[in-house]
Amino acid sequence: MTDPSEFTVDVDQNSYLPTGGSQVDAIVTVTMTGAATGGATAPASTGHGLEMIIVDCSTSMLGEKMMSARRATAAAIAELRDGVSFIVIAGTDSAEQLYPQLAGTATADAGTRAEATARVARLEANGRTGIGAWLTLASRIADAHPGGVKHAILLTDGQNGEHPSQFTIALDASVGKFTCDCRGVGTDWKVDEMRAISSALLGTVDIVADPSDLAADFRAIMGAAMGKSLADVALRVWTPRDATVRFVKQVAPVVADLTTRRTESGTQRGDYPLGSWGAESRDYHIAMQVTPGKVGDEILAGRVSLVRAGSQEVLAQGLVRAIWTDDTALSTRISRGVAHYTGQAELAEAIQDGLAARKAGDEPTATARLGRAVALAAASGNDDTAQLLERVVDVIDAPSGTVRLRAGVATVDEMTLDTRSTKTIRVRGGS
Repeated sequence: MTDPSEFTVDVDQNSYLPTGGSQVDAIVTVTMTGAATGGATAPASTGHGLEMIIVDCSTSMLGEKMMSARRATAAAIAELRDGVSFIVIAGTDSAEQLYPQLAGTATADAGTRAEATARVARLEANGRTGIGAWLTLASRIADAHPGGVKHAILLTDGQNGEHPSQFTIALDASVGKFTCDCRGVGTDWKVDEMRAISSALLGTVDIVADPSDLAADFRAIMGAAMGKSLADVALRVWTPRDATVRFVKQVAPVVADLTTRRTESGTQRGDYPLGSWGAESRDYHIAMQVTPGKVGDEILAGRVSLVRAGSQEVLAQGLVRAIWTDDTALSTRISRGVAHYTGQAELAEAIQDGLAARKAGDEPTATARLGRAVALAAASGNDDTAQLLERVVDVIDAPSGTVRLRAGVATVDEMTLDTRSTKTIRVRGGS
């Protein structure tokens, strides 16, 4: 079957460097068009391999949270297209294959969706929380489904009870096997734990403060997952001899540092995993260090390609250039995209630093860092983040970042700001 999807790569940069300049920055926009848009009536994609729904069934989920988890899981099952393999996992200090009850996975159709929904209605809360065990089972199931898009939704309401090393080993063993969107319901879970999973498994993390909102959230996650049609895409970056890649960061729709995820793929080139794709667009900030040239010199500082992970198939390509000049009007102009996303990355870091300092009782640092975040949010027009910040600090003057820490901040407001700190807005206008 011919793949109707198409990738484009657009590069936004100021290619002019001053005499002695060596850092080249570029914003690379990757867009995929022509993919299936998802939905129950969409044709099953040959690229879709596996969906896993992992539900926390520890004792703390008793009551409203468990009832909401049942409804949410049923809502996600309803979004599955015919032909998609799926499984529901009940997580306590171990992991139980809830549906199908026998080994293996089910293939989505009207019958299996109904059976799975009936089985989920009997979910009970009883036990502790062992997230590493859940990931281990999910990894084993993913291993049995080579190729195709493999995705999981993981829901928890509490903190992991395993030894940290057990969790780390399980998470490390899951990398590259499936993507995972993590959701925490209520306020008793740890943002850092869920962010560690979502970052490693190229997914998202968010808080669902009100359990009654879970069903809509799960429906949206699964709907988006059904729109993914191509698995395991990588960003391949080539640099000339004596040049290096300083960092590669996804900067939209969320900030995610991919620098340490590089795998060598040939002479002077490395691949950075981007996960699964549907009809969407993402932005990446790539910084390269090159050997300084003389005035008038021009080089190809880097070649950025989209490839299927582990293959030589190039889906799209863009070029990053460097030109040395003694014209300061040229060399001091900063690309609009580079300036914007540098600020967005700093915004996420300032929020996380500020919240950590607040939790540690370091009020001066918390005030300074959250004040800086307020200034950055105001300057970039990131109104959603600005509104979340206002629940944690009293804003005296946004442009200067003058704030006062609020007393008695609700835990849900802190956690919401933390989980959504990495969400960015796209750069406005031209470069």
